[in-house]
Amino acid sequence: MTSRQDSGAAAHVILHIGAGSFHRAHQAWYLHRLNEAKLPSEPHWSLTVGNIRSDMNAVLDALAAQHGVYTLETVTPQGQRAYETIRSIERVVPWTNSLDALIEAGANPACKIIAFTVTEGGYYLDEHDRLDTANVDLATDLSGGHTTIYGALAAILDARMKRGAGPVTLQTCDNLRSNGERFHAGMSEFLERRGAQELAQWFDDHTTSPSSMVDRITPRPTPDVRERVKAATGVDDACPVMGEAFIQWVIEDRFIAGRPAWEKVGAELVGSVMPYEEAKIRILNATHSCIAWAGTLLGLNYIHEGTLDADIRQFAFDYVTDDVIPCLTPSPLDLERYRDVVLERFSNPYIQDTNQRVAADGFSKLPGFIAPTLAECIERGVTPAATAMLPALFFRFLERWHAGKLPYAYQDGVMDERVAHGFFEAPDPLRAFAADRLLWGSLAQTPELESALAGALARVDVWLAERGAV
Repeated sequence: MTSRQDSGAAAHVILHIGAGSFHRAHQAWYLHRLNEAKLPSEPHWSLTVGNIRSDMNAVLDALAAQHGVYTLETVTPQGQRAYETIRSIERVVPWTNSLDALIEAGANPACKIIAFTVTEGGYYLDEHDRLDTANVDLATDLSGGHTTIYGALAAILDARMKRGAGPVTLQTCDNLRSNGERFHAGMSEFLERRGAQELAQWFDDHTTSPSSMVDRITPRPTPDVRERVKAATGVDDACPVMGEAFIQWVIEDRFIAGRPAWEKVGAELVGSVMPYEEAKIRILNATHSCIAWAGTLLGLNYIHEGTLDADIRQFAFDYVTDDVIPCLTPSPLDLERYRDVVLERFSNPYIQDTNQRVAADGFSKLPGFIAPTLAECIERGVTPAATAMLPALFFRFLERWHAGKLPYAYQDGVMDERVAHGFFEAPDPLRAFAADRLLWGSLAQTPELESALAGALARVDVWLAERGAV
């Protein structure tokens, strides 16, 4: 374990599980800014980071070699770049199969918050917030493993309980609607299915799970980021991150063991995150996916290329204007302005955010980001023509994946490949797609959904033909 200070020296510790780019461009940035402010009335908080899987070991190793210090590059839509040395990570926990070091860090009484970024699919929840127990990883953890957030936290919380380490806040930082409530439901069910009654009671009594809304576009770093950082700062940083200049964090103020004063560096601490997260998930996240799927179908590589394409931009604009804004009104946000700011951010050519990154995990994004708007429009008796374009684009995108014709490898943490291939082997592929309950929940197999998708798919096909992209 690499550390910049003795394990007992920090009065308050946040253990963050998931040391990827987004965490280091977002939550770690906020804590760095707070620590740099050196507010006399505030205690010192530090980050300990680790992972529950080995896929990020190269990043962890590089971060450990630099004692947790790294460079954040940000860029505006006008191309103005800024560089900041981030020092909030004070301990890097190396990954091991047993997770012993991670469990030890989380069971330390100095640890007051355990935060995590595991992507939307990492919660394995259906529309009713029930666990997808058919998932192999989750089934393994229910039998005693720790490769999911539930298995890892069960091990950490069990150690805290047995050591009397005290209460701890469990803070999800993923793009999941009502993320705190839904994580809590999943964790409760996980412990119940394991038969861990004592730990389940401790979990209820000694933890809180505040919801949050997080936002900063953070693409996977490419080698040129390291080159620009070295040219600008003189530092050969092995693990820099880059993101857009825009940043937002809205947090439900429900912490059981204290928290940093994030509000003093720009975060918003609120009683309810719901209106903020609904706007972000439906307007930003769903639109992002729309642009990535449509751009891929046209042979484009980057998000900004699709956003600057008049047709694709119109798909996104109409989806928000025609369907989302009526669903979310009234709102504390200026939704039309939020839409325009989002599209401006996506058109930033300096971010170089790839369609491959944003197009991933459609089997989580359709039910999480898009289906609620479809359902609400149908419930109001309104045909969701503009919204239906998004799943229609994904359907054609998935069809190309099925045929092996995508220009890149498609990654989806919850997609069952046999089921997805099965859509296109069925007599009526669109009907099979519309019947999938993982994607559509209660909308599955309804004539309203089938009709909306069929109409949208016809429009997508005409558009692809006009653009020569069939």
